[in-house]
Amino acid sequence: MEFDENKAIQFMRRHVGDEISGIYSDDQMLNLIDIIWDFYEENGLLDIDFDEEIDDEEDLLDDLLEYAGRMLRKDRQAGIAPDHVRPLVEAEIAYEQSLEEF
Repeated sequence: MEFDENKAIQFMRRHVGDEISGIYSDDQMLNLIDIIWDFYEENGLLDIDFDEEIDDEEDLLDDLLEYAGRMLRKDRQAGIAPDHVRPLVEAEIAYEQSLEEF
């Protein structure tokens, strides 16, 4: 299946639940998705095949969370609370992984 931003946002909302989901607009969540994909592009991760394993996924997640937090702090309009970055990023990653199942 192909990545769909609208479906990603819907998936993320279901994944994190109403308490977090209800705080953010679709535009704020889309901004976070863009940040995640910017990280992938800057680190050459868009060139990796789905079948290819990443050596240390936990370190990669930590790097992604640090990058996302830094970018969100720079963007004063982003409005995503630091405590919500991890669950939202993990939800987006879960959406990506769900695409691999098809």
